Amino acid sequence: MSSESKFGDYGGQYVPEALMPAIEELTDAYERYVLDNEDGFVDEFRERLREFGGRPTPLQRADRLSERYDREVYLKREDLLHGGAHKLNNALGQVLLAKYMGKERIVAETGAGQHGTATAMACAHLGIDCEIYMGRTDINRQRPNVFRMRIHDAEVNPVDIGSGTLKEAINETMRDWATNVEDTHYVIGSVVGPHPFPKMVRDFQSVISEEAREQVRDHAGRLPDSVVACAGGGSNTMGAFHEFVGDEDVDLYAVEAGGSSLTIDEEEGLAPHSASLSTGDEGVLHGARTKLLQNPDGQILESHSVSAGLDYSGVGPELAYLADEGRVTPVNVGDDAALEAFHRLSRMEGIIPALESSHALAYLEAAALGDAPDDLGDLVVVNVSGRGDKDLDTVIEESERRDIDAAPTMEVFR
Repeated sequence: MSSESKFGDYGGQYVPEALMPAIEELTDAYERYVLDNEDGFVDEFRERLREFGGRPTPLQRADRLSERYDREVYLKREDLLHGGAHKLNNALGQVLLAKYMGKERIVAETGAGQHGTATAMACAHLGIDCEIYMGRTDINRQRPNVFRMRIHDAEVNPVDIGSGTLKEAINETMRDWATNVEDTHYVIGSVVGPHPFPKMVRDFQSVISEEAREQVRDHAGRLPDSVVACAGGGSNTMGAFHEFVGDEDVDLYAVEAGGSSLTIDEEEGLAPHSASLSTGDEGVLHGARTKLLQNPDGQILESHSVSAGLDYSGVGPELAYLADEGRVTPVNVGDDAALEAFHRLSRMEGIIPALESSHALAYLEAAALGDAPDDLGDLVVVNVSGRGDKDLDTVIEESERRDIDAAPTMEVFR
């Protein structure tokens, strides 16, 4: 295990021996094509992102939010990317890389369905077979994305074990990959898993902050005081943060899902939240050492979030490292706050955000109105990682159940 595979004590390659040849092959391909641009891979990737994906995405001044919070608020509109979320940046990169490697089949996991949809779109675009694993719980709450994947000719495999969410979907996808490594590539959807996945996914997603850094200079003449992004596994978070990490005057806030409470029911093995970066302990999950939700015996706890895309028991190892170093500030907001933020942006700016992105917008509200300890500064960039069409059924049901009508009060966890 080389030092390049780690972020401090986090990361690494904790995988079964049967997977090591595939990991080594992928590491070689990542270094040749992504890092060294062999055969013009990066040039083709960027061109396809423009022509197929619709990049660059705009950085929009949110006029009414800026007035509400008495500061400049800019929204990085990843919801306008083809497919409706940032996930295409990575999916297109990895599927293209698989073609360069001569692979004939793609497998992927998905939680909210956005990564599955992006992978299915990329496979249809590039002409490669695609199978998606998705937990039964997530299938039931994200049915529109299931139909979208199937429309793109992807096979969707329900996963019924455990809680039927993202963690179990990843487990099943890894089992498939382990038995089909010669012709199959596993497109991991976040900055998780064994090296080189955390770095590779970050590199494909870093186009978000690369554009945002230039755009905010054009709009405001300077860098932002803070960048705010929701954090599950952390793909949009690292994408939004990466080009700002070296700018010490720019604060970076990773907003996790505080769920219904931060109190863990260890007896039942349940965490009513998904705030592993804020509250987790070191452990190994899905091939990497990182911050996890686990009991004292090291057993992984079932997580919870009203947002399927944040419902994960771990977080990317680079985010864990940056949080330990103090470069990234982990915070979290509850389900009610996210639902209220969903309604607020829809009513005030005409933008329906994904429930994942709504967590970042909820923390913006809390900090700006003094309900959180952080001062985000006079110029804030919020990454709107995806659009909320997929979440409408959940939002309607949960808002009615909780009697939420974009009320100004919210419960915030830190």
